[in-house]
Amino acid sequence: MSQILRQKQRSRLAAEINLGRSGTGHGGQLSICLVSPSRYRTGMSSLGFQTVHALLSESEGIRCERAFLPDRDELEEYRRSGTALLSLESQRPLADFDVIAFSTSFEPDYLNIPIILKLARLPLYSAERNESDPLVIAGGAAFFINPEPVADFIDAICIGEGEDIIPPLVSALLSPVTVGRTGLLEAMSRIPGIYVPALYRPCYDGDTLLKYEALSGAPLPVSRISACLEQHPPSASRILTEDTEFGDMFLIEVSRGCPRGCRFCSSGFIYGTFRQQPCGNLVAMVDKGLEYRNKIGLVGAAVSDYADIGKLCRYIVDRGAKVSVSSLRLDRIDADMLDALLVSGHKTISLAPEGGSQRLRDLIRKNLSEAQILDACEMLISRDILNLKLYVIIGLPGETEDDLGELIRLVGEIRDRVIERARINKRLGEITLSVNPFIPKPFTPFQWCGMEAPASLERKVKLLENRLRPLSNVRLKVESLRESYLQALLSRGDRRLAPLLAEMAEGSNLKKAARHCGIDTGRYVLRTIAADECLPWSVIGTAETTMLRREYERALAAEGS
Repeated sequence: MSQILRQKQRSRLAAEINLGRSGTGHGGQLSICLVSPSRYRTGMSSLGFQTVHALLSESEGIRCERAFLPDRDELEEYRRSGTALLSLESQRPLADFDVIAFSTSFEPDYLNIPIILKLARLPLYSAERNESDPLVIAGGAAFFINPEPVADFIDAICIGEGEDIIPPLVSALLSPVTVGRTGLLEAMSRIPGIYVPALYRPCYDGDTLLKYEALSGAPLPVSRISACLEQHPPSASRILTEDTEFGDMFLIEVSRGCPRGCRFCSSGFIYGTFRQQPCGNLVAMVDKGLEYRNKIGLVGAAVSDYADIGKLCRYIVDRGAKVSVSSLRLDRIDADMLDALLVSGHKTISLAPEGGSQRLRDLIRKNLSEAQILDACEMLISRDILNLKLYVIIGLPGETEDDLGELIRLVGEIRDRVIERARINKRLGEITLSVNPFIPKPFTPFQWCGMEAPASLERKVKLLENRLRPLSNVRLKVESLRESYLQALLSRGDRRLAPLLAEMAEGSNLKKAARHCGIDTGRYVLRTIAADECLPWSVIGTAETTMLRREYERALAAEGS
């Protein structure tokens, strides 16, 4: 076993400040290794991962440790030394734990699950594991969007939010009544929000998914669980370390979900009703956080929609601290919040018009006019915030070259305002246009849409490059089209992708792995799905399908008018 790896784990652990109960500091009859299928710096930046770790660590009878996808140099050492993947806290091989629990927020991390199982020297497919192997469970936002691409690797999947799922899950894991692996999984399947893939059989007609069949009395569909935030303390940083994306911050979740319901975005649909933490609870958590950090990061899919956002930001700066927010809504820029960001030293503000033209903003139900965009930019520029980052989507259904022309014109108008202010202040400003391809997401009105073909997207990117190049102080940043295509594949895929992911874990690229496995990735990514076709993620229950379809048809009707 590599002493280099052991020492690196110990050094990493020594650099942490643990505000909760240590994963190894109390006896527990059941050992769980919580695994982030991303590297330590990214995994420990996730408030969801930290919250699940806290919930497990504070459960009686549980001894919870952590593990991460190794950094590149660590990976080389694992392979050179033949060491099995180790936990962080006790440097114990993952195969020695009773349970391995993946916490995954983003679909691209699915690629790392087979890599981690291989490093842990465990059978990749759940059907190949036996009573002596750890139970492999999973949860996180990616799984309650679409768990199917990795369903064959996982024994049980949590569909929903940890605050309400983890307590009954822990009770089932600790129950002396259930006998054997099969009995335990059948018992877990009866817990609302627990999906046991082996108890659901997908039925196909050629390439088309027809339906799912539930076995052994498993519920179909599986319900998605949403927690009542008021009944739980706010999710917040529990382990602090400089080695994260937000190492100088104490993170606090202010709300969950989004009230907007934009037609392309899953955040407005998968989290249920938009929920907000009471301001008093957040103030108390701010006071705790300021004992350790002088900067508070406010987290949520719709932070600027939080009712008391200005009051909360003002409280933080009045305490002599700094504040950062994870997102800003153009029509909800609170003056107190903006002043707090200025006091906190923010030089760049990110905004998300999303649609480049008014027609596209209406199509995606952004409910945002060009006048509101320009007014918001004017408000920021008047306060000498001259660096603006604008997030837009290309490849939305029905997008034309005229829509791109409208986007370029809008960027030009914002640029003119920045330059005018910069001349007065004699200080340069910059606009960064961050372009992301449209990716159809499950549980949104656009889930039936196909993604635009890569060649067509490449032409649009070239058009933007050519048209924006003459504009000084404007920088174009484009998300990788290859990675976006892969994300769309994982978002819309079913269980037949498992061999492809296994092949990629061995080092093959997507094209080579798809060819070897005989998989037409374009059928998953580019195809418009028929209204009556069974969707891979329909194994997860939702009462919203009719509403989603109605919104989709409204969008198409508006696009065609």
